[in-house]
Amino acid sequence: MRIIAGQFRGRALAALGKGDKGGHLRPTTDRVRESLFSVLTHLEVIPDARVLDLFAGTGALGLEALSRGGCHVTFVDDGRVAQGLIRKNIGLTQSGGQTSLIRRDAARLGDCPGAPYDLVFLDPPYGKGLGERALEAAEVGGWLAPGALIVWEESTPMQAPERFEVHDCRRYGDTHITLMWAPDAAAGTGIAEN
Repeated sequence: MRIIAGQFRGRALAALGKGDKGGHLRPTTDRVRESLFSVLTHLEVIPDARVLDLFAGTGALGLEALSRGGCHVTFVDDGRVAQGLIRKNIGLTQSGGQTSLIRRDAARLGDCPGAPYDLVFLDPPYGKGLGERALEAAEVGGWLAPGALIVWEESTPMQAPERFEVHDCRRYGDTHITLMWAPDAAAGTGIAEN
């Protein structure tokens, strides 16, 4: 695994080793990340974005976004092995000043302690319904900026929850990536947009 483009381009990331079957570590392949980030670059959502990487695993998605111009990444994962890999990868990219790591179940986020996030990577263990719970927790807890882009990786295309809007769905082998927009500030408030 390596960073594909940007300021950390070509930087090798920590090897997964034996992994963590209990933690369901399944890093997004370089090929899928390269294709995904081509789409995100075209959408112009990365520059200066605050990035939330839920079920962060190795942290590769968040670090790729940071490498390409994101301003800050918060990684959320409750797995012991994942926490160690993320720490190593933060060290390898020397990005400690632009990152934070929270050991927490992504489906139980609680309230956001700071500014909300513009770009959210959601890569839960496949087929367990954890992505739906994590996205709901992120919305209820104020983690999502109005109109934030959600990048949801699963084994099937995902349906947008109420008030969210699907932008695109792509398939890479047995991986499906669904891009969806979070509600904007006026959605559901009765406030008319000008």
